[in-house]
Amino acid sequence: MELRQLEYFVAVAEERNFTRAAERVHISQSGVSAQIRRLERELGAELFDRSARAATLTVAGKAALEHARAALAAAGAIGQAVGEVTDLIRGRLTVGMVIGCTVTPLFGALAAFHRAHPGVEISLLEDNSDQLVQGVRAGTVDLALIGTATAAPDGLDALTIISERLVAAVPHGHPLARRRRVTLRDLEAHPIVCMPPGTGLRTVFDQACAARSLQPVIALQASAADAIADLAARGLGVAILSESMASRHRDRLTARTIDDVPAPALLALVWKATAGPALRELLKYGRRAFTGPGTA
Repeated sequence: MELRQLEYFVAVAEERNFTRAAERVHISQSGVSAQIRRLERELGAELFDRSARAATLTVAGKAALEHARAALAAAGAIGQAVGEVTDLIRGRLTVGMVIGCTVTPLFGALAAFHRAHPGVEISLLEDNSDQLVQGVRAGTVDLALIGTATAAPDGLDALTIISERLVAAVPHGHPLARRRRVTLRDLEAHPIVCMPPGTGLRTVFDQACAARSLQPVIALQASAADAIADLAARGLGVAILSESMASRHRDRLTARTIDDVPAPALLALVWKATAGPALRELLKYGRRAFTGPGTA
């Protein structure tokens, strides 16, 4: 008994016609008929009633049909499983990371994956979040760590890593440092230092300002949180950062949560739902790195 015989048998059973079945499996009608006859001889029973115009299943044929379908499905599953293993032995993954963001759990996940699957080549690139999202959608980037204002960009799957409120960070002697509450209108009187457009943090800030018809002066822009903090510490403007970004500079900056910006800035991993086997495996390492003990 051969898989092709089962394939032809299922085709005839579903088409109820030898000619249409032959067209479906791309061989001659005589070839289909010959293979079905061989199968019937091996089984010791006729599978089709050929006395009518349509090819109808006999009692034996009906009993065999679901088993034949199951055998073909099992054979297909074997091929898929082997293909996935092959893809994990060799291949290439492109991982994107928002500029200026050093997230060590991601590096740990990449290292652990590389040790387990050394044949998969990993490349890492930096860009702003909007460009990385476009790359994931276009298929030029497999997985990206981005800053975003929404839990999952349209059409993509996502794993939120960090969700934090925006803060205004200023030197300890700054007038805003003496306030217990800070609002966007308070910030209008001061130059702002923040990330450039296309980043998640900037998107949250801009949307909040637009909703209140406010236009703060963006004096300086930098992609790295440490650079923004340093510029603010030198008195060049009020830094707009997330809570954890600002906390690293508490020795020289006072951070105040911006009271009327309730929407958080998010850091998330994003990927296409149609992830291949290598990316699915990498995602397992990523989830463990970010959701296991000791991670934020």
